[in-house]
Amino acid sequence: MTAIRQEAMQMLERIPEDKLSFVIQIMQGVNGLIGMPERSEKKAMELDQFVMEATERGQNADQYIRELRDNDRI
Repeated sequence: MTAIRQEAMQMLERIPEDKLSFVIQIMQGVNGLIGMPERSEKKAMELDQFVMEATERGQNADQYIRELRDNDRI
């Protein structure tokens, strides 16, 4: 282990337990900046499950709004 790593480990050991989450967040941010991938990769969520199928009214929305305005329903 290099001297720099030993110093870093000693500094981490002196950090109070309730402050470690902040240090971890900072380290994760640094990993993102230098391009180091995280060890556990998150599975991508399939977003298609949240998309509603197009309806006739949705496809002709402009025409529908015009009809409502013409009929004084808006």
